[in-house]
Amino acid sequence: MDYVLAALVGCFIALGVYLLLSRSVIRMLLGITIFGNGVNLLIFTAGRLTREVAPIIPSGLDQPEGAIANPLPQALILTAIVIGFAMFSFLLVLAFRAYQSLDADDTDTMRVAEPVDEPNPPLSY
Repeated sequence: MDYVLAALVGCFIALGVYLLLSRSVIRMLLGITIFGNGVNLLIFTAGRLTREVAPIIPSGLDQPEGAIANPLPQALILTAIVIGFAMFSFLLVLAFRAYQSLDADDTDTMRVAEPVDEPNPPLSY
């Protein structure tokens, strides 16, 4: 199962990088999201997949009776999912507002700070 998840992590990260290299803002946004999901899955896989019980110690004992699941990767991933969703929402609104004001989705046509008819800056001083 670890090999399947490793291949899935590789596919997610490769697809995320491929989409990030695109010139379309929406594809870049989807690339960031897919890349983040790949990293979350990588952290989850690195925490070892087990079918152990929850890390709750019964009353009257000082330590658990048997093997327990590692709660740290699960807590990290839960936090990363919330932060990733907030970042996706913010970037989606930012891309929508940029599309409304610039009427373009391609990053090459969004060059407001670099007008075409202006001379180039000097190469050395």
